[in-house]
Amino acid sequence: MSGSIITMMIGISTFLGALGLAALIWGIRTGQFDDQSKFIDGARFDNEEELRDAIQMEEKKKQAKVKADKEKNYRPVD
Repeated sequence: MSGSIITMMIGISTFLGALGLAALIWGIRTGQFDDQSKFIDGARFDNEEELRDAIQMEEKKKQAKVKADKEKNYRPVD
C-alpha cells in the first residue's frame, strides 16, 4: 500500500473516532444516560404485575398530559 492510502485511512479513522467521542460527550452532557428511576422502580416493583401496572399508569399520565395540552391550545371557531 502506498503512503497516501495509509494516511487517508488513519485520517478517516481518527475523524470517526473523534465523531464518536463527541457524540458520547454530548450524550453525557444532555443527560441521555441518566436513568434515575430505573433502580428505584426495580426495587419498588419487584414482580411483573406491579411493573406492568406502573407502566400503564405512566402511559395514562402521558396521555392525560397530551390531552391537557390539546385543550389548552384549543381555540373556538370565529
